[in-house]
Amino acid sequence: MSDCIFCKVAAGEIPATLIYEDDHVVAFDDIAPQAPVHSLIIPRAHYRDLADDVPAEVLAALLGAVPRVAAAKGVDASGYRVIINTGEHASQTVKHLHVHLMGGAQMVHGMVTFAEGE
Repeated sequence: MSDCIFCKVAAGEIPATLIYEDDHVVAFDDIAPQAPVHSLIIPRAHYRDLADDVPAEVLAALLGAVPRVAAAKGVDASGYRVIINTGEHASQTVKHLHVHLMGGAQMVHGMVTFAEGE
């Protein structure tokens, strides 16, 4: 997609310091981190979200990159959280499938927080 910011990162059109890359995915730090370590792992090809008929090899590459990125960021031993937002109710802000890897500090026990009344 020509207007997708993550497609531009994957294509090298927008500069980013890559943490990891292979034929299917690239990983880089989030520009608005919500944890001391907050990296994104994205497929090189454009898929809107998990419901976008993503090929099994791309899904395997996304999740296979997680421990590599965790090790590169130094959170493999202490632990990290992996999140994939899909759709409006999940607050997916960039409509390009991506995995959030967050760590570097003790996280609270609750998995998610919902808006009032939901």
